[in-house]
Amino acid sequence: MLKDITLGQYYPVKSPVHNLDPRIKIILTIAFIVAVFLGSSLWAFFPVAAYIILAALLAHLPLKLLLKGIKPLRIILIFTFLLNLFFNAGETVLVEVWKIRITLEGLLTAIRFSMRLVFLVSGASLLTLTTPPVVLTDGMERLLSPLRKIGFPAHELAMMMSIALRFIPVLLEEADKIMKAQMARGADFESGNLIQRAKSMVPLLVPLFVSAFRRAGDLAMAMEARCYHGGEGRTRLRVMKLTMNDLYACLITVALMVVVALI
Repeated sequence: MLKDITLGQYYPVKSPVHNLDPRIKIILTIAFIVAVFLGSSLWAFFPVAAYIILAALLAHLPLKLLLKGIKPLRIILIFTFLLNLFFNAGETVLVEVWKIRITLEGLLTAIRFSMRLVFLVSGASLLTLTTPPVVLTDGMERLLSPLRKIGFPAHELAMMMSIALRFIPVLLEEADKIMKAQMARGADFESGNLIQRAKSMVPLLVPLFVSAFRRAGDLAMAMEARCYHGGEGRTRLRVMKLTMNDLYACLITVALMVVVALI
């Protein structure tokens, strides 16, 4: 399950999507999220799905890689679906057993909210899979740089977000190692009901937090040893330049938002 989380991982291949300006990719991801929430009809999710599939094909990403990132959310998806299915009021009753009512409106709402969650995770995974953490940090910093005039710590915030994304796969790998070591000593993480499985994860969390704090201390010491003082006087290896591919990507995303709004 831990290996199925793709958020924060980078898929190194050469593709038009990988070569897009990171600022444009961040803006397009935000626009995509807006388009997902604009859709109030199930038909609106068809162009959203086509957009994700097109982006994955242009990025040379296997579709199963995006689908694998949704697998760890299956419990949340099931809970969201059932919550909206049974507790959403509607007029068209499909099934009624005792006090349990399933309406057509509740079913459509459950499908809509579940699909939104799937597309949100897919869009965020697509951003991190096609953008290295360092480049993503530079893009966020450049987008937030106008706020420096009012004292907003643009560089510090971008650096914290980049470090958080960078350490997601590292901590997942560390958790997998700890889990395998404890399973070799007789620990059981898979049997029992949901509450018992949650309690069995406590021995996993303690060494994981210890490892995370140790890594944070090592990282802080390494940054201090290299005289890191934030973005003051910092130069960049890569100069960001907008290209025609960035313009085409913006036009496709705008077309998606218009189609979703019209539907």
